[in-house]
Amino acid sequence: MANLLHNNYTQETLALHAGYTYDTQRTLSVPIYQNTAYSFETLEQAAARFGLQELGNIYSRLTNPTYKILGDRLAAVEGGAFGVAAASGTAAIFYALANLAQNGDSIVYSNKIYGGTQTLIVHTLKRFGIHSKVFDIDDIEGTLENVIDETTKVIFFESLSNPQISIADVEKITKIAQKYGIVTICDNTVATAFLHKPFDFGVDVAVYSLSKYVNGQGSALGGAVIERKELNDLLVNNPRYPAFNTPDESYHGLVYATLANALPIFGIRLITEWLRNIGATLSPQNAWIILQGLETLELRIKKHSQNALEVARFLQTHPKVKNVFYPGLENNPYHSLLRKYFTDSNASGLLSFEVSSFEEAKKVCNALEIFAIVANIGDSKSLVIHPASTTHSQLSEAELKSAGITPCTIRLSIGLESPQDLIADLKQALEK
Repeated sequence: MANLLHNNYTQETLALHAGYTYDTQRTLSVPIYQNTAYSFETLEQAAARFGLQELGNIYSRLTNPTYKILGDRLAAVEGGAFGVAAASGTAAIFYALANLAQNGDSIVYSNKIYGGTQTLIVHTLKRFGIHSKVFDIDDIEGTLENVIDETTKVIFFESLSNPQISIADVEKITKIAQKYGIVTICDNTVATAFLHKPFDFGVDVAVYSLSKYVNGQGSALGGAVIERKELNDLLVNNPRYPAFNTPDESYHGLVYATLANALPIFGIRLITEWLRNIGATLSPQNAWIILQGLETLELRIKKHSQNALEVARFLQTHPKVKNVFYPGLENNPYHSLLRKYFTDSNASGLLSFEVSSFEEAKKVCNALEIFAIVANIGDSKSLVIHPASTTHSQLSEAELKSAGITPCTIRLSIGLESPQDLIADLKQALEK
């Protein structure tokens, strides 16, 4: 069987086959290579691999066949050049940002992103001397260029934000980024590649928490960084990115740009610099679990979307619900962007709504029976959380306001149960 990674098959087929050509035992399921290190044929081969003169397995902190297949398969489904798996979504985001920015640089980010990501960008990276500036996702033309300067190395945003459920006007962002020669990073966790393909609209790097919809069972942590084809052209000889164009002392003066004719240098540097030296590597067991989820993602994400739309329509009619945030609703302000950027106008399974008060929000969350109070999304089971007091509790009042989160906001991750049962559960909780 040929390797399907570079063939022109559909996403559904690639999600099942890409990156795996059978091992020596011809196993249909991808094997779990549960090992730490690898035997070299000769000492010369070992030296060549350590010196990047030959690619191959060295040590499972850097490479492992199971999670390499996952990275290759994700890149194929996304339409990208190269994918690298990491231990979690947060690790993947950190690696992607640190691969581009260093002390004295800055990152520009959207005001509507996951709270943990915002804390990483605004506070954690500040301790490394990397500063941040925010732009308004609902006023890209009026705010984005105002925060770009010579130190800007990344423009970061989410395609479908958590928990505000806003949709980025991706082409507006990428056109401005291209004007200044800046790499864009899009977190595509909520949408997945089966609803939205960032590279089709000019994005440079896609990042994922694989723990969400790709896994789909709430059973394994994982993250991924995927780069677009031809990203080398943006990085090579770009003065914004000296790490790719000046000698790396840790590799005896290697200049990554010199590898650009043969290798995707963003991903290669991410492995050799960040996986090697920080070590937040995905376990082979978790990689295998996530591969099983990827095989059915295309079917599940459509069902999540269908269920969520039915639930959103119900909530929109309930007298105790003040606002419903779901782009699949025709009166939602992001509905036109959904139709422009998303496959068949499916908006994933995430939605938020507001009730009259914080106390009412607590009452509803605690009264739900099918929905579990869980700090996760994308599970096959339906989940609920109160963002202001949990997932986004690290944000200041001003940051919460800018992000569009209030004490009255409830976030739902709609699962694969009967939508009628979910509606009945929400109805009894709202009316209790």
